[in-house]
Amino acid sequence: MTSIRFIPEWEKQSAVLIAWPPGSGDFAPWLEEVEQTYAAIAAAVSRRETLLIACLDRSHERRIGTILANTGTDYCSRVVFVRIPYDDIWVRDTAPLSRLHEGRLELLDFRFNGWGGKYDCADDAALAARLVTMGIFGQTPRVAVDFVLEGGSVETDGLGTVLTTSQCLLNPNRNPGYSRVEIEARLMETLGTDRILWLDHGKAEGDDTDAHVDTLARFCSEHTIAYTACDDASDPHYAPLKAMERQLQEMKQRDGQPYSLVPLPIPQPIRDGKGRRLPATYANFLIINGAVLVPVYGDPADAVALERLGPCFLGREIVPIHCTPLIRQYGSLHCMTMQFPEAAGVSRP
Repeated sequence: MTSIRFIPEWEKQSAVLIAWPPGSGDFAPWLEEVEQTYAAIAAAVSRRETLLIACLDRSHERRIGTILANTGTDYCSRVVFVRIPYDDIWVRDTAPLSRLHEGRLELLDFRFNGWGGKYDCADDAALAARLVTMGIFGQTPRVAVDFVLEGGSVETDGLGTVLTTSQCLLNPNRNPGYSRVEIEARLMETLGTDRILWLDHGKAEGDDTDAHVDTLARFCSEHTIAYTACDDASDPHYAPLKAMERQLQEMKQRDGQPYSLVPLPIPQPIRDGKGRRLPATYANFLIINGAVLVPVYGDPADAVALERLGPCFLGREIVPIHCTPLIRQYGSLHCMTMQFPEAAGVSRP
């Protein structure tokens, strides 16, 4: 039998990729504030591993370098700039996913269709192939997969279990004509999974990804899942998140034992200029070497989330990152990053 393993986020990493927002992009009205969040993430990552920064051109690279220098980031030794076109900055969904195939690292390039045809995405759809062609990952092979899948829509325990949501993967705007059985077969074939745990409830208001699992429930280890919870019966999230919580409570590990579940509170509503609620959750954290970067929003629930996540990641520093600027474009910290495992052998293009 062919051995395939989808690599979990907590294993040793070589690099994290981010795509810096350009001055003419969707973040233009809040660019300086957004760039401060990016600089904080850059500092936290580059202290621990290589940081790949996608930028549009030499001028963009110089601007980023100045910002990093002004915030004390030693970007000369641990930061690699990659000049490459991109439509949006949410590389969790456009960069390649990492798997081991017969013990050898491969980068999976799934099709990307702008989260179900919602946005123009020609450059984003080509991002993974272009990154590999540039030689950033050495001789690591790219495997093109004719199937729409975004990185934020799947979680793994590294042991063959995938956690996902039916609202996203079964949505006809992704792979029309595929049945649930056929979608499961593609995940098993490409990710090596032999167990798929489906969440049928829960969505962060303002989320335009059709309920990516990385806003709702995350593996912290093979045995522990942290999840977005709501105890305010007046909040529209209350009923669907309670239903999701009940599903999580019913899920079992391979040995038949229930998962250790860690509820993360949902912050008070943060709204845009038109009064629409933005998708702020603490589940959108990023695990890196020696640390976990956790989005915070200037809310009293920040402290609760940080305190609850600490015991889930013993030996890693819990680093809060102010992410209110990011959710103005409907994503948060995990959405705008992608990690690559130690075997990726990241190098300068």
